[in-house]
Amino acid sequence: MIKIEHLIKNYGTNCAVDDISFEVEQGETVGFLGPNGAGKSTTMNILTGYLSATSGKVTISGIDILSDPLGAKKLIGYLPEQPPLYLDMTVDEYLNFNYELKGCTLSREHHLAEICEVVKITDVRKRVIRNLSKGYRQRVGIAQALIGNPSVIIFDEPTVGLDPKQIIEIRNLIRTLGKDHTVILSTHILQEVQAVCDRIIIINKGRIVADEKTENITRAVENNRRFNAKICGPQKDILALLKSMPGIIYAEALAEKDGDAYTYMIESEYGVDIRKKLFYTLSEKGWALVGLEALGMSLEDIFITVVDKSTADESRVSRYARRTDRKKKARTRTSLETDVAESLVEDAEKKREEEAEQSDTEDDED
Repeated sequence: MIKIEHLIKNYGTNCAVDDISFEVEQGETVGFLGPNGAGKSTTMNILTGYLSATSGKVTISGIDILSDPLGAKKLIGYLPEQPPLYLDMTVDEYLNFNYELKGCTLSREHHLAEICEVVKITDVRKRVIRNLSKGYRQRVGIAQALIGNPSVIIFDEPTVGLDPKQIIEIRNLIRTLGKDHTVILSTHILQEVQAVCDRIIIINKGRIVADEKTENITRAVENNRRFNAKICGPQKDILALLKSMPGIIYAEALAEKDGDAYTYMIESEYGVDIRKKLFYTLSEKGWALVGLEALGMSLEDIFITVVDKSTADESRVSRYARRTDRKKKARTRTSLETDVAESLVEDAEKKREEEAEQSDTEDDED
């Protein structure tokens, strides 16, 4: 459905997009992530025909966005971060305006009514957009993107500024749309990607540094090799014991205390279930294990680690890492995130090298 091949975009001497390639299949929902300045918006603008590329190719259902922009744009519904609303219009006036602007040939009354029902704005069709809440305005923006029943829908930060209830509603709507459309979702909210996307692409410094199915990352995130353990006894001695136990590769005393019990974060070796051994070892010492909570990895931690590992200047600490360091309760990223991040970065780099070799071979044949 969407195919990007060796896309490059330069602004003078600055390379915003550095030879990226990926495909999005029919009916797939893809999360497009990256820190500020990574090249996300530039890629999205090229994909939707708002910007031209320095080199490379973008096709929508086989139609080149640069050689036939009108033909390609007919297949795309786009919701930018700031929905393009005319606040003095009613919802009906605005949707009819977009219907005519897009040259839509579907039955006007039935088509607009169906869209309003899908995005749940039927009850506000006669209201002036200026008087609507942020959540309803966002829904109106989504409605205009759906006019013409496009095959591809692109969302750029669709839940920014919404309250928790509105966020859940928009996520459910995106999940519903993903059943019948190809969806690309650009966002900074990682839980949002995990909740609605089939696949995650991470871009940093203009390059794709990770491209993996969400279920594979989620499987790693939910791995129970890490626990918070509440243990009664002398903190220093318990921590020393935990660090020396076979099967435990990391142990840290946390600031949390419950009576005479301290909380420790522990991480076991891959494939090792440490729970029974931990219980019996502590019992022998007379130290009571009063709580054991299995922890998964944070998708945010994986994202941070991938970005940091893909940054050429390793001495430079990313904005995300600095923010995480400031969080008093933030967990130290250990081998779990490192292992997953290394695998993602290596796979992306290997794919990039294979594509470069294939491109060189095709050029030689020509």
